[in-house]
Amino acid sequence: MIKGNGRPVYEGVAIGKIFVLSKDHKIENTRCADKEKELERFKDAREKARAELDDLYEKTKREIGEEEAGIIEVQSLFLDDLDYIEGIEDMIKSGRDAAFSVHEIGDAQASAFAALDDEYMKARATDIRDISDRLIRILTGSGQAFKMEEPCIVVAEDITPSETVAMDKDKILAFVTRQGSSNSHTAILARVMNIPSLVLTNIDIEPALNGREMIVDGFSGTYYIDPDEETLRVMKEKRRGAGEYKASLEMFRGKESITKKGRKINLFANIGSPDDIKYVLDGDAEGIGLLRSEFLYLGRDDFPTEDELFNSYKKVVEAMNGKKVVIRTLDIGADKKVGYFNLAEEENPALGYRGIRICLTRPDIFRPQLRAIYRASAYGNVAIMFPMIISVKEVKAIKETCEEVRRELSEEGVPLSPVELGIMIETPAAAIISDQLAREVDFFSVGTNDLTQYTLAIDRQNEKLDSFYDAHHEAIMRSLALIAENAHKAGIWAGICGELAADLSLSDEFIRMGYDELSVAPSRILELRKRIIESEV
Repeated sequence: MIKGNGRPVYEGVAIGKIFVLSKDHKIENTRCADKEKELERFKDAREKARAELDDLYEKTKREIGEEEAGIIEVQSLFLDDLDYIEGIEDMIKSGRDAAFSVHEIGDAQASAFAALDDEYMKARATDIRDISDRLIRILTGSGQAFKMEEPCIVVAEDITPSETVAMDKDKILAFVTRQGSSNSHTAILARVMNIPSLVLTNIDIEPALNGREMIVDGFSGTYYIDPDEETLRVMKEKRRGAGEYKASLEMFRGKESITKKGRKINLFANIGSPDDIKYVLDGDAEGIGLLRSEFLYLGRDDFPTEDELFNSYKKVVEAMNGKKVVIRTLDIGADKKVGYFNLAEEENPALGYRGIRICLTRPDIFRPQLRAIYRASAYGNVAIMFPMIISVKEVKAIKETCEEVRRELSEEGVPLSPVELGIMIETPAAAIISDQLAREVDFFSVGTNDLTQYTLAIDRQNEKLDSFYDAHHEAIMRSLALIAENAHKAGIWAGICGELAADLSLSDEFIRMGYDELSVAPSRILELRKRIIESEV
């Protein structure tokens, strides 16, 4: 038996045969006799790749969702990327074969992206490799390498989004990759598809693995190849128990999230796009505590219009039928970058031009968002929160802009409803002056992911620092207690929308601190409600 480990990105236990995803293309460093003909072959391959991606986009949108389809859409942009295309064409003009040129330029650019510190830019390396593999397959005439005859556990160096979507989902038991991250395409799609998965594993990938039995434990991050009888028995029991536990949570559907001592905790959901609303309703969330506006800007080549933003927000607000929807304004920057924003490269983007800093200095970006949100307020219960706050000065500037927008819309005869204004507490500065900030807003929502990394000075995306990263650090707990205390002293409500909100080991502590709301992934709502209803606090 071979035992290994990796980083789990979705819980569950999978047992089945291994399918090694092979992407070997026979590429030789040959010279072309006719450069013009080779350039024409490359042009034809681009058009065929574009058509395939269009089909794949529609398939993804239909079977998984529009947000995930946007991942495929991003790849189409590389078919017109001048650095990428001109690099390949220049190599062909130098006398190289088209497939070899795609391989060399694609590998060089992917390696350059992978070496960057920014996680969003790192993810572009996968997109370049994906589109390069597609072009090479078309140019060489090699077939797809992932046709499975039966349900299997897919093992690969990495799995590109188009490969993930093209596979028959009914035949995927789990993903196991050597590369990737908790925010990679594989991880995102695995969570949407409810497939246990591990990334950053130490598995040795070789063709001989094909057909061998494997167990993937998405709870512990462990995998077993050729498991012995005792391990197989234990893992089957664990899988059965996980299924029974999930089924047992259904008894908490529709119940109020109230502790035994009568304390009501609002359980809201975090979502990334309007298409996620189905998961909110399926998860039985009591509202939306974080609607990320930035996902309305990703996968595009220009800014969304005010009407586009309005229609997206309105869709969510109407679907929630009067339940609170907290919309976070744009948080582009750091690990989320968009080319058409033309943001300069920064030595330390996590501490740079991001979040509210962009919005307050770019009214052409900020005001359309605010107008769209206020317009959507007429269709339900809307609140706005603003990210990356560090001062009262910023909050006052935000409130002035919001009042100007409200006045404009009223003068235009646009129907509006009252809108709460809140801020995210995700910097140590905001936590320390939360008493002052609380006097300016209607609510706090703590972004524990950033608050933790800024407080501990640890990049949460850097796996080399995992042993140092401690989300339960006393400094974090003291900050959370202070934030809730200062919120209630000022008569406003406080919530948590970061990953810690779903940490069941801290639920009682958050209740003791006085938090009024916890916002988590929709799939965690029932489990957290069970914990709250059973709480003695």
